[in-house]
Amino acid sequence: METLREQIEEREGQFLCDKAMLSRNSRGRKRDESECDIRTCFQRDRDRIIHSKSFRRLMHKTQVFLKPRDDHYRTRLTHTLEVGQIARTISRALRLNEDLVEAIAMGHDLGHTPFGHSGEAALQEVHPGGFEHPEQSLRVVDCLERQGKGLNLTFEVRDGIVRHSKGLSDLIPSDKSGLPRTLEGQIVRISDIIAYVNHDIDDAIRAGLLTPESIPSELSSVIGTTHSGRIGVMVNDVIRATWDVGMEFIAMSGRICEATERLRAFLHREVYNNPTSVEQFDKAKRLLKRLYQYYLEHLHLVPTPRFQPKSENANQIVCDYIAGMTDGFAILCYEDVFIPRPWARAEGGDVYT
Repeated sequence: METLREQIEEREGQFLCDKAMLSRNSRGRKRDESECDIRTCFQRDRDRIIHSKSFRRLMHKTQVFLKPRDDHYRTRLTHTLEVGQIARTISRALRLNEDLVEAIAMGHDLGHTPFGHSGEAALQEVHPGGFEHPEQSLRVVDCLERQGKGLNLTFEVRDGIVRHSKGLSDLIPSDKSGLPRTLEGQIVRISDIIAYVNHDIDDAIRAGLLTPESIPSELSSVIGTTHSGRIGVMVNDVIRATWDVGMEFIAMSGRICEATERLRAFLHREVYNNPTSVEQFDKAKRLLKRLYQYYLEHLHLVPTPRFQPKSENANQIVCDYIAGMTDGFAILCYEDVFIPRPWARAEGGDVYT
């Protein structure tokens, strides 16, 4: 009797476009395992990511603004959810595999440091060989989750995770060799920037660093004047531009792509490199760099998991520990290591609290 998973796979073949990554055509996992009777391989990957400890910690990791007192600023988790929503919308319109898109979106930032990109910059400066959060995200799902067993995700999800980042490079590069190998992975890559340039504007306005009128008029006239309006313009453009190139790659028209890149540059200039922001980012960098050096010199204090080989590089052990911290836990560790504890009188004598 045909399983529910097989029925879903059959429907995928009937409904999805011929450029979609069908679940039954996955290149598989590093370690073979029996199939689920109910879920496809990409649905299982999504579920494994969402139930992971690394995913839960995203709730307490900075997106842009460090430990805000207001409840409505984005965190790394809400960013991830917004990326997933945008990516699913594009995927559905193009008749690509939504389950694969969602799995990649949920996992793309699992390796991000505390304190956002300032934390990433700190580890780039002190960790031998540098640090890139996409590679760390892959390390999380391959090596660090489930007590060293990893999540054993499919090739396509792992590829989308490790190739999602753009930095300040072109949104749609002329050399496509560095792009994710599936169109679904490319959707997450473009959805990531659509999400963050728009929600970072929203948060910067909430923080008083920008006003709605701060957005250059030559950009607003192209991509819109409201949060939802800009997202709508960008999403519609990606869908239509991808159709126009025959679904060969996930595309953006020249006009919208240029405006989006200029909006990204505007945010770097006015928000990420704003003196008020930089002052706090520098504090966060110093905090993490001091913790890194301290734990490197006191490796026995790092709660090294039992699965980690004793021969594992000390720098990598400390890097994994710090990259996995939430903002609040990093601050608590710093206080415990570097801030003197107050003296308190207790029954039976004087003790440190």
